Amino acid sequence: MARLNDEGQWIVLMGFVISISIFILAIIVSQSALVGQTTSESVLEFSKNDIQDLRSEIMSLKERGLVNDTNLKDDIVSIALQKQNAVIVIENRTDSVSRTEFISIHFNNGITIYNETYEENY
Repeated sequence: MARLNDEGQWIVLMGFVISISIFILAIIVSQSALVGQTTSESVLEFSKNDIQDLRSEIMSLKERGLVNDTNLKDDIVSIALQKQNAVIVIENRTDSVSRTEFISIHFNNGITIYNETYEENY
C-alpha cells in the first residue's frame, strides 16, 4: 500500500495564514483612510478662528469697559451674521452678592455650537 505524503500540509497552512493576514491588513488600511477623511472634515468645519476672533473682540471690549455698549454688541452680532452666517448672543450680567461679573458668549453657525461663560471677581 502506498504511503500518504503529508509533508506539504504546512505549506498550505502557512499560505492560508498569510492570506488571512493580508486580508486583515487591507481592512485596517481602508478604515484608516475613512477615519482620516472624517477627522479632517470635522476640523475644517469647526470654525475655531472665528470663535477666537469673536472672543478676543469681546474681551477687548471688556478691558476697555465697553462690554455693556449695546451698539457695539449689535455691530458684532450683525457682522458675524453677515460674514460667517453665525448667530451670536453676548450676555453680560453682574452678581452683586458674590461680586462676580459674568460674560456669556453663544456662537452657532449651524454646524458648530459654542458656549462660553467668563467669570471675573471684582
